[in-house]
Amino acid sequence: MANHKSAKKRVRSDNAKKLRNRYYAKSTRTAVRKIRGMESKSEAEKSLPRVISMIDRLAKKSVIHKNKAANLKGKLMRHVNLLQ
Repeated sequence: MANHKSAKKRVRSDNAKKLRNRYYAKSTRTAVRKIRGMESKSEAEKSLPRVISMIDRLAKKSVIHKNKAANLKGKLMRHVNLLQ
């Protein structure tokens, strides 16, 4: 366990960041799944920019790797473009 005051604060702030990162990552994953399940192209195109923004934000804050973000965005765009 942490002995110094600053180390104890670091443990507290790390736990808060972990919870926040987990929440945003889970929200983004749910949004990605929702787009993948859509049948309507217009509906998917409407929600795509919001999901791409969420993915970019996670990559910027290093919650996910930038290459994973690029792969996710590419696959999502390809999926939306192939919809009828």
